Amino acid sequence: MNKLISNIFYSKVIFTFFIFLMCLSCSDYNKILKGSDYNLKYEKALEYYENNQCYKSLPLFEELMSYFRMTSKGEDVYYYYAKNQYCMGDYYLAGYYFKRFVKNFPQSTRVEECAFNSAICLMMNSPDYYLDQSESYKAIDEFQLFMSKHPNSYLIDSCNKMVRNLRNRLELKSFEKGKLYYKMEKYRSATIALSTTISEFPNTSYKEEILYLILKSNYLYASNSIDSKKIERFEETIKSYYTFVDSYKNSKFARESESFYLSSLKELEKLKI
Repeated sequence: MNKLISNIFYSKVIFTFFIFLMCLSCSDYNKILKGSDYNLKYEKALEYYENNQCYKSLPLFEELMSYFRMTSKGEDVYYYYAKNQYCMGDYYLAGYYFKRFVKNFPQSTRVEECAFNSAICLMMNSPDYYLDQSESYKAIDEFQLFMSKHPNSYLIDSCNKMVRNLRNRLELKSFEKGKLYYKMEKYRSATIALSTTISEFPNTSYKEEILYLILKSNYLYASNSIDSKKIERFEETIKSYYTFVDSYKNSKFARESESFYLSSLKELEKLKI
């Protein structure tokens, strides 16, 4: 019983001491934040940032931005302010300040890093493939701009990888758009959208399924057309069959594709009598 009481007392002492340290730490931080020693603020801001306490360093760097603007520390403060925004997950602001850093300090050794980070921020703002991909296009442009300006950079491989990932996202969105039209039975729109995917992404990994869906959409579109349009549209179906079978003769879709082809031939025979 005495041992239990002793353990409880010890735990309470430790907890109280921990709370005391937290309060003391907060008190010290508030003193620095409200103080007028800007060199101390700069030192502590760096310390907080390096210890991944960006929520503490950000307000300090924000104040230091104007104070050290025209001094030798101005570049450092601007750089860490952008890094802090990134650390806090505000990629819009981080990207803005990385881009401004490149413009404001063109001779800095950090220009390459900041230009790359600007593109990374755009990529981080790029949403899932089924949402608007404006940020993905901007990020690709930014990476390509970086590579044109820094062709010998050690970051070139990383840029190419990021661009591939972004293009894969755009490719998937384009493909899914065509599939959606197909599922909605908007067959003409489906063939246009799916053909656009191949045109924009000629090496797409979805090409086999795309060509199959174009064939099937053409067949269904022809089948549901008025008689005066059927000949033209069944002939288009046959063309899309040849395009498919020339590339994927042993496809898993081969049997069904052939059935669309044979059915189209029969329909044309009836229509041309």
